[in-house]
Amino acid sequence: MKQGILIVNLGTPDSTSEGDVRKYLKEFLSDPYVIDIPALFRWALLKFFILPKRPAESAEAYKKIWTKRGSPLMFHTVDYCKALQKELKIPVACSMRYQSPSIEEGVKELVQAGVDHIVAWPVFPQYSLAAYETAAVKVRKVVSKLGFSGKLDLVPAVFDDPLFAKAFSTVAHEATEKKGFKPDHYLMSFHGVPERHCRKTVDKGYPCTKNKDCCDTLRSENINCYRAQCVVSAKVIAKEMGLGDDQWTIGFQSRLGRTPWIQPYTDELLPKFAGQGVKNLAVLCPSFVSDCLETLEEIQMRAKEDFVKAGGEDLFLIPSLNASDVWVKNSAEILRVNYL
Repeated sequence: MKQGILIVNLGTPDSTSEGDVRKYLKEFLSDPYVIDIPALFRWALLKFFILPKRPAESAEAYKKIWTKRGSPLMFHTVDYCKALQKELKIPVACSMRYQSPSIEEGVKELVQAGVDHIVAWPVFPQYSLAAYETAAVKVRKVVSKLGFSGKLDLVPAVFDDPLFAKAFSTVAHEATEKKGFKPDHYLMSFHGVPERHCRKTVDKGYPCTKNKDCCDTLRSENINCYRAQCVVSAKVIAKEMGLGDDQWTIGFQSRLGRTPWIQPYTDELLPKFAGQGVKNLAVLCPSFVSDCLETLEEIQMRAKEDFVKAGGEDLFLIPSLNASDVWVKNSAEILRVNYL
């Protein structure tokens, strides 16, 4: 069989224009896996509350991180796919769950290259309904729609894979050493999700979010809980970095709306760190394999400003894995061992 890899990332607007941002947000937030409320209410929420204001606000945020190459998430993903193809010496197609290049375009590219065994990798390190699951569902639908008769494999979330942890650890050590940054503390800031998303993925009767320790141990009842997987990721990365328990903290960013989201909240941790005497804070974002709006604007810019205002001296964003040599080599090894 001729094998090929389909990389699936989240997606990005085509430009920083308000129209392109609105188009992206409309597709993204219309997804029932992202806003999991009845369709009529989701439509009303978008039409009357989100889309009238959010595109302009998000467009301004995107303008702060946009480069000559365009969207960081896009060019980092493209660079990664090219490097992975060079490393594996088999076809690798780049695709996005929302906007372009679409998953359908990616599958067609592989089919045209003669591939009859597609290994699809939604590159979200932890399982969640709003990222991994919606991408996996879309891949299956597209493959069925196109009548692909070959073999399809889906790479599961790599949240606890030693090669994933090693990659983040290596990038973190290299980045802090290059900058000459000596952190007083590390914050592992993951993207947040509503608590109800986690409750939907655990066994009925499991005390999800009912006590502060419900995610500390991964077991069969909560194996697909996003927060529990984030906790595991943080622990394995911290161990790989040689950090003691008092040297790092987990947080969750990017919450929206009034419903409860998983905690602790990153923006509420920042002033606490400053008040506890933390002067130099390093932040890793292990739910993102590519730097994007949530890492570059939300953490590197806004979080840093908030931390300094609260009394801290400096906040340093550890770059994401992007197309780093260690991530290309380690992800290639993950694929070789399990699928190729």
